[in-house]
Amino acid sequence: MGETPVMKNGETPAPGPHGPSATVFSPTSNSHRITDMQPDLADKKSRRQFLVAMGASAVALSTVPGVGAQASSSIGPRPLTKPVRIGVVGGGFGAAFQWHLHPHCQVTAVCDLREERLQKLKRVYQAGAGYKEYQAFLKHPELDAVALFTPAPFHVKMAVEALKLGKHVISAVPAAMSVQEAEELLSVVKQTGRKYMMAETSRYRQEILTCIDWAREGRFGEIFYSEAEYHHTGLAPYAYGSSFDCQTCDFIRSVDQVNRDAQPAGKLVPTWAHGYPPMLYPTHCTGMIIPVTGERLTEVTAHGWGNDHEMLKQNYYNNNPFFHTVALFKTSKGRCARISIGWHIAAGGTERAVFYGDKLSYIMTRPEGSPNTVVEQKPDPKSPFGLYAGLVESRGYDQPKHFERLPEPLRVASGHGSSHPFITHEFISAILEDRQPEVNVWEAIAYTLPGIIAHQSALAGGACLKIPDHGKAPA
Repeated sequence: MGETPVMKNGETPAPGPHGPSATVFSPTSNSHRITDMQPDLADKKSRRQFLVAMGASAVALSTVPGVGAQASSSIGPRPLTKPVRIGVVGGGFGAAFQWHLHPHCQVTAVCDLREERLQKLKRVYQAGAGYKEYQAFLKHPELDAVALFTPAPFHVKMAVEALKLGKHVISAVPAAMSVQEAEELLSVVKQTGRKYMMAETSRYRQEILTCIDWAREGRFGEIFYSEAEYHHTGLAPYAYGSSFDCQTCDFIRSVDQVNRDAQPAGKLVPTWAHGYPPMLYPTHCTGMIIPVTGERLTEVTAHGWGNDHEMLKQNYYNNNPFFHTVALFKTSKGRCARISIGWHIAAGGTERAVFYGDKLSYIMTRPEGSPNTVVEQKPDPKSPFGLYAGLVESRGYDQPKHFERLPEPLRVASGHGSSHPFITHEFISAILEDRQPEVNVWEAIAYTLPGIIAHQSALAGGACLKIPDHGKAPA
């Protein structure tokens, strides 16, 4: 998990490898619990209360007739001589990209509630305009695109606001928290005609870029089985904060009131990551499997594991009972894919994949220390069985960086397998070239929905469930 929030009355550092979170939700406020994680079980009344609490200005914006159409006519394809003017929201993970290094991009505004993170964004991106309120930020006069690096529960709401104001949007993962949210996001992207991209880091890991190339070249033969794992070895530092000074589920309270309600120093209180269902953060796994195989995940059976830890007894996600969930997916070509996601495991943290083909396989490095490995099946000229004689060659693979695909200023190492400059370049290029980004809204939904449905399957004891398919971007 790697996001940092900001909305009108609060802000939340995300859990993940980027540092512990000090953001909290109110554990006693049932009226603002996020209840639509499982669409079939959603409490409609609580959902309405949650949306009302998002703030009157946001709701009013989303219901003004024609606002999307009016806004979308104000920005068209921009020639290469004009840089894309982008604003960045969230001073944690949001400060880890290379917008300021891209030759055709300019950071014109930044946004974060907390002063130290706002100043960090200004320093990193050399931006003069800083905002502590999201709605004020969206009104910045020189803003073509918005980069949202906020907590998962707020992605759709904030993206929809920006899209309806005519802004292109790149958002941290996941794309949505429910089937309904995914459909809303897709609808608004279609309505406004703006570009939407999900900043899925695993899609741009160097190993995955290689495997995408090899799959297109046919080097794997048929990929009949794939695996992906996303494991954290300890979520607790990200699931608890020490003060009530940031984003809460009660968005209508003033910042001053939040500060007055600060908890005594040293008292741990839940953040938005407290009890977060593993399969609602699926894209670090699906974002490897789907682009390599080129297939959709169509049905799933999943099983979860949890213990008696307090964050599994009371949390904002319908009291999610799982620390770890493993899902077995059927693909659109009838193949098999396994995904394992967990927050509490006696193994090193990892984001890795395995692709097994009948000609070649790629096995990404394991946290225990094995290297990236390529295994190739060779025909045995001495055997009458040829390729089926069982002769294989296994070798460690010296993974290239693929930096030659980037403008020279972006050829810098980054976290998440040096994926950040590739994400930066793809989003800016898609806007300038007036085309769909590689991880457009259709792909983002295809990466996100399998996890949502897998969580439902695990809650139902491993029931086999179909995964909605919303298709692909128009050619």
